[in-house]
Amino acid sequence: MDGPCRLRPATAADARVIAALERRVFSDPWSADSIRETIGMPWMFTQVAEDAVGELVGYVFCREVAGESELLNLAVDPVLRREGVGGTLLSAALVWLTARGAHETFLEVRASNAAAIALYERAGFRAVGRRPDYYQRPVEDAILYRRPGNGPA
Repeated sequence: MDGPCRLRPATAADARVIAALERRVFSDPWSADSIRETIGMPWMFTQVAEDAVGELVGYVFCREVAGESELLNLAVDPVLRREGVGGTLLSAALVWLTARGAHETFLEVRASNAAAIALYERAGFRAVGRRPDYYQRPVEDAILYRRPGNGPA
Protein backbone atom coordinates (compact mmCIF):
# COMPACT_ATOMS: atom_id res chain seq x y z
CA MET A 1 0.00 0.00 0.00
CA ASP A 2 1.43 3.37 -1.06
CA GLY A 3 0.51 6.33 1.12
CA PRO A 4 -1.61 6.44 4.22
CA CYS A 5 -4.44 4.26 2.91
CA ARG A 6 -5.85 2.22 0.08
CA LEU A 7 -8.96 3.48 -1.72
CA ARG A 8 -11.71 1.38 -3.20
CA PRO A 9 -15.31 1.96 -4.30
CA ALA A 10 -17.83 1.87 -1.48
CA THR A 11 -20.36 -0.96 -1.60
CA ALA A 12 -23.76 -1.37 0.00
CA ALA A 13 -22.10 -3.79 2.43
CA ASP A 14 -20.02 -0.84 3.76
CA ALA A 15 -23.07 1.23 4.73
CA ARG A 16 -23.22 0.04 8.35
CA VAL A 17 -19.51 0.72 8.97
CA ILE A 18 -19.70 4.12 7.23
CA ALA A 19 -22.75 5.00 9.36
CA ALA A 20 -20.82 4.10 12.51
CA LEU A 21 -17.98 6.39 11.41
CA GLU A 22 -20.55 9.12 10.66
CA ARG A 23 -21.82 8.86 14.25
CA ARG A 24 -18.29 9.28 15.61
CA VAL A 25 -17.46 12.23 13.36
CA PHE A 26 -20.66 14.22 12.74
CA SER A 27 -23.27 15.50 15.17
CA ASP A 28 -26.04 15.00 12.57
CA PRO A 29 -25.02 11.73 10.85
CA TRP A 30 -26.58 10.09 7.84
CA SER A 31 -28.36 6.78 8.42
CA ALA A 32 -27.09 3.49 7.05
CA ASP A 33 -30.13 3.40 4.75
CA SER A 34 -29.31 6.85 3.32
CA ILE A 35 -25.72 5.81 2.82
CA ARG A 36 -26.71 2.56 1.11
CA GLU A 37 -29.02 4.48 -1.25
CA THR A 38 -26.32 7.04 -2.06
CA ILE A 39 -23.74 4.38 -2.87
CA GLY A 40 -25.97 2.99 -5.63
CA MET A 41 -26.45 6.26 -7.54
CA PRO A 42 -24.54 6.44 -10.86
CA TRP A 43 -23.72 10.16 -10.58
CA MET A 44 -22.08 9.66 -7.18
CA PHE A 45 -18.43 9.05 -6.36
CA THR A 46 -18.36 6.95 -3.22
CA GLN A 47 -14.95 5.76 -2.10
CA VAL A 48 -13.71 4.34 1.15
CA ALA A 49 -10.21 4.41 2.57
CA GLU A 50 -8.82 1.31 4.26
CA ASP A 51 -5.75 0.99 6.45
CA ALA A 52 -3.06 -1.67 6.00
CA VAL A 53 -5.23 -4.38 7.63
CA GLY A 54 -8.36 -3.55 5.62
CA GLU A 55 -10.22 -1.53 8.27
CA LEU A 56 -12.39 1.27 6.90
CA VAL A 57 -10.85 4.54 8.14
CA GLY A 58 -12.52 7.15 5.94
CA TYR A 59 -14.80 7.84 3.04
CA VAL A 60 -15.83 10.53 0.57
CA PHE A 61 -19.14 11.10 -1.20
CA CYS A 62 -19.51 13.62 -4.01
CA ARG A 63 -21.69 14.06 -7.04
CA GLU A 64 -21.55 15.61 -10.47
CA VAL A 65 -24.55 16.72 -12.49
CA ALA A 66 -24.38 18.79 -15.70
CA GLY A 67 -20.88 20.12 -15.07
CA GLU A 68 -21.39 21.14 -11.44
CA SER A 69 -20.24 19.08 -8.54
CA GLU A 70 -20.65 19.01 -4.81
CA LEU A 71 -18.61 17.37 -2.10
CA LEU A 72 -21.27 15.95 0.21
CA ASN A 73 -19.30 14.19 2.92
CA LEU A 74 -15.70 13.49 3.70
CA ALA A 75 -14.83 11.82 6.98
CA VAL A 76 -11.72 10.29 8.53
CA ASP A 77 -11.48 8.25 11.69
CA PRO A 78 -10.43 10.77 14.38
CA VAL A 79 -7.49 8.55 15.37
CA LEU A 80 -6.01 8.86 11.86
CA ARG A 81 -6.52 12.56 11.22
CA ARG A 82 -3.51 14.50 9.94
CA GLU A 83 -2.09 11.31 8.41
CA GLY A 84 -3.01 12.16 4.79
CA VAL A 85 -6.19 10.10 4.53
CA GLY A 86 -8.47 13.11 4.00
CA GLY A 87 -6.18 14.58 1.36
CA THR A 88 -6.00 11.25 -0.46
CA LEU A 89 -9.80 10.96 -0.50
CA LEU A 90 -10.25 14.58 -1.62
CA SER A 91 -7.70 14.23 -4.44
CA ALA A 92 -9.37 11.07 -5.72
CA ALA A 93 -12.76 12.79 -5.71
CA LEU A 94 -11.42 15.80 -7.64
CA VAL A 95 -9.83 13.54 -10.26
CA TRP A 96 -13.15 11.70 -10.72
CA LEU A 97 -15.07 14.97 -10.97
CA THR A 98 -12.67 16.25 -13.64
CA ALA A 99 -13.12 13.04 -15.64
CA ARG A 100 -16.90 13.55 -15.42
CA GLY A 101 -16.55 17.08 -16.83
CA ALA A 102 -17.24 19.10 -13.69
CA HIS A 103 -16.30 22.77 -14.12
CA GLU A 104 -16.45 23.66 -10.42
CA THR A 105 -17.02 22.03 -7.06
CA PHE A 106 -18.94 23.33 -4.04
CA LEU A 107 -19.08 22.23 -0.42
CA GLU A 108 -20.32 23.42 2.95
CA VAL A 109 -18.30 23.12 6.15
CA ARG A 110 -19.01 24.04 9.76
CA ALA A 111 -17.53 27.45 10.52
CA SER A 112 -15.72 25.93 13.53
CA ASN A 113 -14.12 23.02 11.63
CA ALA A 114 -10.64 24.51 11.28
CA ALA A 115 -8.99 21.24 10.21
CA ALA A 116 -11.44 20.67 7.34
CA ILE A 117 -11.23 24.31 6.29
CA ALA A 118 -7.43 24.07 6.14
CA LEU A 119 -7.65 20.88 4.02
CA TYR A 120 -10.10 22.45 1.57
CA GLU A 121 -8.17 25.70 1.27
CA ARG A 122 -4.92 23.79 0.60
CA ALA A 123 -6.79 22.03 -2.21
CA GLY A 124 -7.79 25.34 -3.84
CA PHE A 125 -11.26 25.87 -2.40
CA ARG A 126 -12.17 29.48 -1.57
CA ALA A 127 -14.95 30.76 0.69
CA VAL A 128 -17.78 32.31 -1.33
CA GLY A 129 -20.58 32.63 1.20
CA ARG A 130 -22.06 31.80 4.55
CA ARG A 131 -25.29 29.99 5.43
CA PRO A 132 -26.48 31.15 8.86
CA ASP A 133 -27.68 28.40 11.20
CA TYR A 134 -27.26 25.76 8.48
CA TYR A 135 -26.26 23.03 10.92
CA GLN A 136 -28.68 22.12 13.69
CA ARG A 137 -26.82 19.94 16.22
CA PRO A 138 -25.39 22.24 17.44
CA VAL A 139 -26.72 25.25 15.57
CA GLU A 140 -23.87 26.73 13.58
CA ASP A 141 -23.21 28.58 10.35
CA ALA A 142 -21.87 26.81 7.28
CA ILE A 143 -19.21 28.37 5.13
CA LEU A 144 -19.82 27.72 1.44
CA TYR A 145 -16.68 26.94 -0.55
CA ARG A 146 -16.08 26.82 -4.30
CA ARG A 147 -13.20 25.39 -6.30
CA PRO A 148 -13.06 26.39 -9.95
CA GLY A 149 -11.86 23.68 -12.27
CA ASN A 150 -10.89 20.35 -10.84
CA GLY A 151 -8.00 17.97 -11.11
CA PRO A 152 -5.75 16.80 -8.33
CA ALA A 153 -5.61 18.84 -5.14
